[in-house]
Amino acid sequence: MDGCTSRCRQGVQKLIQSLQRLVSGSLAKDKTDDELEMTMVCHRPEGLEQLEAQTNFSKQELQILYRGFKNECPSGVVNEETFKHIYAQFFPHGDASMYAHYLFSAFDTTNNGSIKFKDFVMGLSILLRGTLREKLEWTFHLYDINRDGYINREEMTEIVRAIYDMMGKYTYPAIKGDVPQQHVDAFFQKMDKNKDGVVTMEEFIIACQEDENMMRSMQLFENVM
Repeated sequence: MDGCTSRCRQGVQKLIQSLQRLVSGSLAKDKTDDELEMTMVCHRPEGLEQLEAQTNFSKQELQILYRGFKNECPSGVVNEETFKHIYAQFFPHGDASMYAHYLFSAFDTTNNGSIKFKDFVMGLSILLRGTLREKLEWTFHLYDINRDGYINREEMTEIVRAIYDMMGKYTYPAIKGDVPQQHVDAFFQKMDKNKDGVVTMEEFIIACQEDENMMRSMQLFENVM
């Protein structure tokens, strides 16, 4: 896909609004309005029942999310450019481009430069309703930029800086230039138990489970999803 049109962007924005309602628990629906809107959906995702079995969403919730994803973006995929454009609107006082890039890559599990509905909803199911371990495993994959099964200092530094850049002036207290690196050093001191310069998934999960402050810091993305 070369790029979404404005109608596609509107569709993704509707999807994000639906996600916000899911998080807040306000997706209780006006049945009349919803039934009317559902009649406007020309396509249904293949294997809806399979997605229901594979995720923590109900069939009704999947239909609502799919409507936002597909109704205005007939190609059925979202590319990185569009993802960044939408994400930036939620952080006008910072630069969300790098964080959106890494988040997009985490959703793009096939590494083909686009996110399909199944990719997106599978990730969201973990982020919104997964177990603690599932969320930590997903977070590990976010930090494992080169997908080699380990997190090195450079990868962690890139993600942490991207988070600070995204939060912009709303980061409190004001962030000095070396603070992200200090946080990375502190994380590695606790996580890299065998001092081999990289963090494995098990080291990552154990360290986060043992330290609530670290877990909150490592899961900052949950608060901006």
